Amino acid sequence: MPNRLSGDGILVRVGGRTRSEIKRMLTGAGVLLNAHAETLLAHPAFDAPEARIHRIVECTVADLGFELGATHAQVFAALSERGLEACPAVTGPFLRLATMDQANAPDSVLSAGHAPSGAIHMVSEPLLDDVAYPKGFYLRVVDGRAWLRGYRCDDTYRWPREQRLAVVLPGADAVR
Repeated sequence: MPNRLSGDGILVRVGGRTRSEIKRMLTGAGVLLNAHAETLLAHPAFDAPEARIHRIVECTVADLGFELGATHAQVFAALSERGLEACPAVTGPFLRLATMDQANAPDSVLSAGHAPSGAIHMVSEPLLDDVAYPKGFYLRVVDGRAWLRGYRCDDTYRWPREQRLAVVLPGADAVR
């Protein structure tokens, strides 16, 4: 994709929709979901949160200063040090819909115990403190089909240096 998440990023309206509206929007756009994304969407956090505008930018784990990869905790600490923030957990579906022009992944492997190629992981605080519950969303296009996928990992998992991350650039937030 012409990477609209790079540089100045993109403004994304997050929230202000009911869970059923969100699901209808995703289905209408042809977005595929995995079971972990379905689990995340069933969480009460998706019960029509207040609408806000966030400037979402993309960086890599290496951009945050980790040439050898980093854990979730390290990524969160680095975001804070660089004036960036994690996305609200409800951002996933809205970011997926705003970036439907994402480039096709170089392979069709959907899960192999590591971050899939071509994926953009949305950095967000976990909704539950349970290793078996999905941590968050990632965006990927496989064989021309847009996916919103949930992922699970524990606190020791190291994201590779090239892992693409979607984060919030503060200052553009506004209630709408």
